[in-house]
Amino acid sequence: MAKIGPTSFKYILHAKFTADSLIDKPDVIGAVFGQTEGLLGEELDLREAQKNGKIGRINVESSAAGGKTNGEITIPTSLGMAETALIGAAIETIDRIGPSKATVSVDKIEDVRISKREYIMNRAQKLLEEAMKVSEVDTTELLQKLYEEVRQKEFVEYGSEKLPAGPDLEDSEEIIVVEGRADVMNMLKHGFSNIIGMNGTNIPKTVIDLSRKKIVTLFVDGDRGGDMIINSFMQQGHVDFIAKAPSGTEVEELSKKEINQALRAKVPIEDYDPSLKRESSAPKKVAQSAAVEVSPEIKEKVTPLVNDIIGTRGAFLVNNKFEILGRIPYKGVEDAILNLENIYMLVLDGLVTDEISKAAEESDIKYVIGSKILASSSSVKLLSYDDIGYKYR
Repeated sequence: MAKIGPTSFKYILHAKFTADSLIDKPDVIGAVFGQTEGLLGEELDLREAQKNGKIGRINVESSAAGGKTNGEITIPTSLGMAETALIGAAIETIDRIGPSKATVSVDKIEDVRISKREYIMNRAQKLLEEAMKVSEVDTTELLQKLYEEVRQKEFVEYGSEKLPAGPDLEDSEEIIVVEGRADVMNMLKHGFSNIIGMNGTNIPKTVIDLSRKKIVTLFVDGDRGGDMIINSFMQQGHVDFIAKAPSGTEVEELSKKEINQALRAKVPIEDYDPSLKRESSAPKKVAQSAAVEVSPEIKEKVTPLVNDIIGTRGAFLVNNKFEILGRIPYKGVEDAILNLENIYMLVLDGLVTDEISKAAEESDIKYVIGSKILASSSSVKLLSYDDIGYKYR
């Protein structure tokens, strides 16, 4: 491509040529000027246009093989699209180059301004990316598209499992492992790029392999599912630090400040005590202090439901035939069930709180099952995973 000033020219004409014998670049340039002379009038004569700065230096790249010469001609112009097209049509009339027969065909007319627009967008994304690492950026409707472009640009798929990851994962000595794609996207949004998601609660082989050669911080949700991921990871891979989202929250919903606080509070694996649960700081109000009697049928029917709901941060709505009517988010479950009818049982991936217990009473729900009971009820039977004999897998 000709070396042109990007502010001077609008278009670059690209043409290919073939000559029946060996020729030199001066032969090609001579044919371009000589055989188009007088075809388009004085205003579009190539020599005059070049003198007036309307076209730039004509560049020729060629190669010879089998006694023939093939190559490309590029002509930058500051003319309009129509005039540039006329010049392209004119050089296609060339039938000889030097001593040999030749053909010339225009390949494309490149709009230089498109390249400038692409540069502007890419540069804007980079500037925004850098600004996001320094301070919070107010999100407005006008900037939303640009945010999405930045996140999509940074997002990569890593390993044979095509796991969601940040662009600096491979080159970073220290990495952050999170649960899923939404967690990765939120971390990228707030300037963290040395991250990888596991796409669920199972630990992929790619993550296990990475954990053996990098310093790993496992960053999980502040719920029972997060505890299960920690236990599973410790059995299969190598982890150096444990970080948790605040109790009852997920990594995907944290602000930059909350992420930084959680990562600063990370615990070295040798100091991590799995017996210290998130709920330890909450008031214990366990009404069923005596041993809870649960029928074998309840245990048999509910155990598969508990197994399926753990790690989803949701709640199953179940009828009296133990059929799942639907699944709703754990967050705000108390408001949701007040507007629903004919629910026999509620199976939670989370704690049974006072709010949930009271809402269950008002909705005439018979059973509420959760990871731990922090409430009491006179009309609803509140059961923990331990009460039904559930064994974590």
